[in-house]
Amino acid sequence: MENQRVLVTDCDHENIEIETNILNNASVSFELKQCKTEQDLIEEGKGVQVFINQYAPITEGVMANLPDLKLVVRYGVGVNNVDLAAATKYGVQVCNVPDYGVNEVADHALALMLALTRKITLMNNLVRNGVWDYQKSIPVFRHSEQTVGVIGVGRIGTSFARKVHALGCKVIGYDPMYRGNSPKQVPDFMELVELDELLEKSDVVSIHCPLDTARNLIDEAELEKMKPTAYLINVSRGGIINETALDQALEGHWIAGAAVDVAEVEPLGADSRLFRHDHFICTPHMGWYSEQAAQELKRKVAEEAVRFLNGEQINYPVNQI
Repeated sequence: MENQRVLVTDCDHENIEIETNILNNASVSFELKQCKTEQDLIEEGKGVQVFINQYAPITEGVMANLPDLKLVVRYGVGVNNVDLAAATKYGVQVCNVPDYGVNEVADHALALMLALTRKITLMNNLVRNGVWDYQKSIPVFRHSEQTVGVIGVGRIGTSFARKVHALGCKVIGYDPMYRGNSPKQVPDFMELVELDELLEKSDVVSIHCPLDTARNLIDEAELEKMKPTAYLINVSRGGIINETALDQALEGHWIAGAAVDVAEVEPLGADSRLFRHDHFICTPHMGWYSEQAAQELKRKVAEEAVRFLNGEQINYPVNQI
């Protein structure tokens, strides 16, 4: 792979040993930088064919100034920081890794659901403050008599659906990507419905769709459609739930509670009004993480870069070139 170069544009992992081994074994020249801006990328990316990218913004300006760039592989599923239209325009293939943390994210959604429905965090806080009284948890409902609504029925949404179905829950689904057309495959136990019906019928609503098809999908009007005993979970992307509207819903008890692993701006500031509510749970965008998932992600981004440079078929194209 003479004269072909890879740039790891930015990475906040403890090390890149897995990527290093794979790229070295393929005789690929590469280096790690910590680019944060367009200008950083333009300066460091000259003569580079492949970007392995975490957060740095891959804009039209970047691609217009780097004619050698042919591939961007993202650490993760989302491609929010990549201008896909510009990538296609400039002949830059974009890839992600959509399958590295499927079960982890689904498990995290399930954990947040159980923490809400079984009042785990609320009761733990009370016990720590000397209140030993199960009646403070009332009401708690039997899962086998609950309906769970899944927004987004791709890999992660389907995995989550199978887990809550195992608890005996009825599962209904909606996917903004399909807009009235059924996806090719959904589990036999899942009924597909329109969004309004899902919101009105569900005891738990869990979000598993990409931001580009669902920005502000859950706003004030949607929250008002939910049951006052229902819970809302988002382990997908911040910006799908309007956070101002969510604060209103929690303040007015339109819903029973919410749990998120993502925020519109991360980290979610300690001064966020959402933290006023004891029926609000937040974790720091960790749903994807397990030791095994982290290793799989690092291996797959490097392997995708090598495949591309070898002229082989790539596994995870996002845009069509």
